[in-house]
This record gives sequence, C-alpha cells and structure tokens, in this order.
Amino acid sequence: MTHGPTRGMWDREMVALLLLAAAMPVALAWLWYGGMDAALRLVLALVISGLWHLIFMLARAQPPSFAGALTALAVAILAPEELGFLPFVLGISFGSVMAELVFGGWGRNILNPATVTLAFLGFGFVTAPWPDIDLPVAWAAIPAAIIGMFVGVMPARVILGAVAALAAGFLAGMPLQPVLPAFALALVLLVADPVASASTRLGGWLNGGIFAALVIMFTLNWEGASPVRATVSAALLASLLAPLLDEAAIALWHASRRKRHG
Repeated sequence: MTHGPTRGMWDREMVALLLLAAAMPVALAWLWYGGMDAALRLVLALVISGLWHLIFMLARAQPPSFAGALTALAVAILAPEELGFLPFVLGISFGSVMAELVFGGWGRNILNPATVTLAFLGFGFVTAPWPDIDLPVAWAAIPAAIIGMFVGVMPARVILGAVAALAAGFLAGMPLQPVLPAFALALVLLVADPVASASTRLGGWLNGGIFAALVIMFTLNWEGASPVRATVSAALLASLLAPLLDEAAIALWHASRRKRHG
C-alpha cells in the first residue's frame, strides 16, 4: 500500500494563524481602548476583506486565507479616521486586490496589502485625519513582537534592525518620542511581514534599519505629517526596497565566495 507525501504543519495558513495569534495583544488592547467604534470598524474591515477573498475563491478557485484578517486588523487600527463608508471600502478593496489577490493570494504578493491600503487612503484622502495611538496599545506591540519572533513567523532581524536604528537616533538626541507608538505598531503589523520583508540575513537587518531611518527622516523633516502617516510612508518605501536588499545581499555573498574560492 502506497501513501502520498505527508504534509507538514508549516503551511501558509499555519503561518497566518500564528501571525494572528501574535497580533492578539495589539488587537485586544486596541479594542479595549477603542470601544464599540473600534469593534465596528474592525468588523467592517473583516467583511470587506473576506468578501474579496470569497470572490477570488469563486472566480479563480483561489483558496481564501486567514491573512485577510491580518490586513483587516492593520487597516482598522492605522487607517485615517472620518473617511466615511465608501472611501474605507474602496481603500481596503484596492489594497487587498491589487497588492495580494491578483498575485495568487498571500504568500505570493510583493507588498503587504495593508501597507498598500493605508498608503492609498493617505494619498487619496489627504484631508482625513490620521489616528492617535493610545500608549497602552503601543506597549502591546512588544509582546506581539516577542511572540512573533519566538514562534518564527516574524523576521527577528527586521525587528531588531529597526529597533537598533531607532535607538541610535535616541542616543543622538533626536526628538523621536512622539513617533514611538506609531513606529511600534507599524513595525509589528506592516513591516515584520514574513512575505513582504527581506528574507536574507543582511537584507533583513538592512530592511529594518532603513525603515527606522525613514521614520526618523520623515519625523524630523516632514512638516505637518502625523506619526502614523510618517510610519506608513516609511513602511511602504522599506517594503519596496526589500527585493533590492535581498538581491544586494546575495550578490555580496557570491562575491565573497568567488574571492575566497577563486
């Protein structure tokens, strides 16, 4: 009697579920302090994301993913406020479809769909105010990052590289305190994406460091930009650079091998 290949536990959905579990401290803290308004905003984001996953399942036999809930959570927490129903639906639809589902679903995408959604909303509805992050919600990003790194679903090098670069800014005397809550949430919910971040060792450190450097640059030089807007913009640019950083890291590795072995 022959048996087919045995599937391990580490498939796409297991990773997505573990990421959701890691994000639970942030989600629960945000819901606690946000109350009913936060809960309704999250439900709406989940419904929109879920509908698009259902549409692509029916149209292309593309299995839905729990990663859609991650997108919904990040957008619900970080999206501009006072958008209205239609802009909110339009933003999530654009990010979910154009940054994830058209590529075949989560795991094949290049950019984090929540990052694309937030950038789209920020550029398309510039007068909408960005949210102020409650400090206890930002503190919840610490256990979220620890859980994510411990179970291996959040890239530790990206997180540690970002924290080290921001700490260097503090040691240099830069006034970065106002951006800390937004930085913490963006790092955990947007940048530490195992799909959209750099995957090589050197690339991961550089990816996190560049994100923090962009946050510092925007905080010090972007007049009138809120902390959340600055961190979302930095997350988008850092994600766009991730493939280039991996390519550079691989090229350096090949060059060192040629130099060592001829």
